Amino acid sequence: MKDYIVRATAANNQIRAFAATTQEMVEFARAAHNTSPVATAALGRLLTAGAMMGWMQKNEKDVLTLKVRGGGPLGGITVTSDAKANVKGYVEHPEVILPPNSKGKLDVASAVGVGMLQVIKDMGLKEPYVGQTILTTSEIAEDLTYYFATSEQVPSSVGLGVLMEKNNTVKRAGGFIIQLLPFTEDSIIDKLEENLKNVTSVTNMLEEGMTPENILETILEGLDPVVADRTETAFECNCSDTKIEKMLISLGKQELQSMIDDGETIEVNCHFCNKKYHVPVEKLQDLLKSAL
Repeated sequence: MKDYIVRATAANNQIRAFAATTQEMVEFARAAHNTSPVATAALGRLLTAGAMMGWMQKNEKDVLTLKVRGGGPLGGITVTSDAKANVKGYVEHPEVILPPNSKGKLDVASAVGVGMLQVIKDMGLKEPYVGQTILTTSEIAEDLTYYFATSEQVPSSVGLGVLMEKNNTVKRAGGFIIQLLPFTEDSIIDKLEENLKNVTSVTNMLEEGMTPENILETILEGLDPVVADRTETAFECNCSDTKIEKMLISLGKQELQSMIDDGETIEVNCHFCNKKYHVPVEKLQDLLKSAL
């Protein structure tokens, strides 16, 4: 089953909700970056959130970037999503291995460490919107819940999960975002909170065979949920030979000449998908003519 996201409303449009299944996306990222289990979990959670938040954007050309900058051994995690829910992302230190936490789970909080969450929305204006909050738990989902409440003033509940196979490939991945719209009635809030208390975890629900639709039906039980839309989501990087060449040209004539003088084919890695590009000296000489 391909990865996809559903969007729904409930309680007569007082609630909006998203749920996603993202196993293929997270497995692609794991294989591309050769991430350890804990790095896969951290990156996978942020990719899943990025896909749903990207799809929330209003304009087709809007771009969303999520950055987690913690003091833990993983370093930073960066995810970028477009309005079609195509995402890409990477973690600075994908090789980090940590023992399980006290609950026997992957210790994402320790791997991420204390730090900040940044949400950058490029909507084609002169300056992008930048929201920044502290990491409250460094588990990603709770940190995004806090971000929505403080930076966007939207009471929300975010759930994210990644479950690994014994061979360290990705077995399940997905998540949900539930948001209260302005003037939601107290009785609706009470019912939603009651439902959320009974939710075990995203990975448990996925392991039980639940689809994104089923997840929202469970969380929004008694609140008349209506699925409004559905879209596929995937890890998709837009790097290309042309973009690599433009980047090299931007380095300037002096830097390009230095590379040419070395007489070696250079290798350029894309941070997001880890694809390697090889640029021979002859091509560097052509690019030098275009450099300022």
